Amino acid sequence: MRKQLISTVETILEKDKNICLLLGDIGVFGFKKSFEKYSDRVINCGVLEQAMTSIASGLSISGMIPIVHSIAPFIVERNYEQLKIDFGYQNVCGNFISVGSTNDYKYLGKTHQCPADINILKQIPNFEIVIPGTAQEFDSLFNQSYNDGKPTYYRLSEHKNSCSYDVEFGKANVIKEGSETEATVIVVGNMLDMVLEEYKDKDVNILYYTTLFPFDSQTLSRYYKQNIIVYESYYGSLYKEIINTFQDMPIKLKVKDIANNEYI
Repeated sequence: MRKQLISTVETILEKDKNICLLLGDIGVFGFKKSFEKYSDRVINCGVLEQAMTSIASGLSISGMIPIVHSIAPFIVERNYEQLKIDFGYQNVCGNFISVGSTNDYKYLGKTHQCPADINILKQIPNFEIVIPGTAQEFDSLFNQSYNDGKPTYYRLSEHKNSCSYDVEFGKANVIKEGSETEATVIVVGNMLDMVLEEYKDKDVNILYYTTLFPFDSQTLSRYYKQNIIVYESYYGSLYKEIINTFQDMPIKLKVKDIANNEYI
């Protein structure tokens, strides 16, 4: 996905003169050509994530469309207050692209692990959250949403699904429809392959979410079943969005703890 990130951003830099790219000393070598071609719109801010985000906010307010890139713990946890105040509260356009989700960079120690990013960002108003399952899905989703006027977080991973789907921003994909099933399985991002293998011989609905917020309640409501199983690769869960979808309807919600191979 990281290679696709560079390709996608370079293409948009060329076609959209309002795009600017801010790097937190991450991905600098990959964007070497962009530094040469667009020196007035590509900036390495160094290890100054908070300042980088505030600069991006000012650029956005002045009419630019900022893309901000670093690894997940630096762009979310270290940077939380600026994301909240400079983008969420002001509801201005900005694109935050992370790599190293959850434990992708576990060999670099806990400072480079970030399983809490989604749960943290859910607390900030107006933030959109995108978790593609493949490089092609990232390219499609980013092109659909980068200029929608909202702050948007794109969570990229070292791991990907084996197949890409025709994904639409803000919409879930129906991967499998059961016949007389009593369960609907919700799977997020790059966990789809595992879910398809686990449920290949089971009569269930499988809904694939690559956009978490805005959450697609309409598709979920069409596939209402009392038993709902959720697969997510981060701390926290979509339980609130699921409960709000069904409100007074009875549901039984299970969230799979992959690390311990048990439902919680």
